Amino acid sequence: MERFADEVIIEVTSGSGGNGCAAFRREKYVPRGGPSGGDGGRGGDVVFTIRRNLRTLAHLRYKHSFKAENGRDGEGAGRYGQQGANVVIPLPPGSLIRDIETNEIIKDFTNNREDFVFLKGGNGGWGNIHFKTSVNQAPKKALPGKPGVCVKIKVELQIMADIGLVGFPNAGKSSLLDRFTNARPKIAAYPFTTKIPNLGVLTIAEKDIIIADIPGLIEGASRGAGLGIRFLKHISRTQVLAFLIDLSDDNYLNAFDVLLKELGEFSINLIKKKRLLIGTKTDLEETEERLSELAKKYPEEEVMGISVFSGSGINELSYAFLRLTETNEEDESAESGVIEESIDENTDDDDFGEDE
Repeated sequence: MERFADEVIIEVTSGSGGNGCAAFRREKYVPRGGPSGGDGGRGGDVVFTIRRNLRTLAHLRYKHSFKAENGRDGEGAGRYGQQGANVVIPLPPGSLIRDIETNEIIKDFTNNREDFVFLKGGNGGWGNIHFKTSVNQAPKKALPGKPGVCVKIKVELQIMADIGLVGFPNAGKSSLLDRFTNARPKIAAYPFTTKIPNLGVLTIAEKDIIIADIPGLIEGASRGAGLGIRFLKHISRTQVLAFLIDLSDDNYLNAFDVLLKELGEFSINLIKKKRLLIGTKTDLEETEERLSELAKKYPEEEVMGISVFSGSGINELSYAFLRLTETNEEDESAESGVIEESIDENTDDDDFGEDE
């Protein structure tokens, strides 16, 4: 069975704080040494960290409970308890954490590479050394540590890639990924060979482009038909969508319309992404004419033809991927600059002064 998991429910618990100690100093020639109980140690935190070498949540599939270490109790002679060790949970890029009851997003790791402290450990209790006063020189009071917090959460993965390959089963997505990258997806001459998303890296002009092969969609996928519905969410974070159209299929002229409709019903944002139409299997008979008809039907779209078998159009497509990803990065940088400029223009020193 293929080890892929994109949703898991786990229980995480922060450590409890150690108890404070009630002790008194007992030394020769010091008959009234006073309180010497130390504080308990703080409990460990629950920390999530992003690991770029992880691709799925399979490592969380069989371990559903994570608990940080409790803090140690305080001791006499003013010795403080040791802090409990954190529990660190690694996640792949593109992960997010949801509240299991409300389904609200607690943390989205799309652009965040820093460690995220989800639950703080409980504070350690005070020892009796803190309760000495002029009235009470020998307090026996010490506080217990604060308990840790236990929460059930849902962890989801939405694959982050530069290019998302979209198409019907047997359109040639896995073959293209195999040709471009070191990924070795399962390839066969029957539908639904790809049952999980596959990732590969295309290196061109000293730039790495991450390509995601999504399981084939069928009409009605946005409503739960076929295998695609479970994985439609994975293309929501891709920069560019590459629609693969099988030119040997008699329904090649309607394929793009159906795919676009399914994506739009799932999320309107998907059809707003930069995209490219790729006619596949151009080495077969009559496909060149069909490629021309496809380009004629969609004059506003960029249409290219390729054959993974013969290698025709593969080099041109790789540079098209490079151009589209670089253009997308420039657009995002420009949008960011416009926002910053707008903020600067709206900031006036007079707004922060006193009214005259």
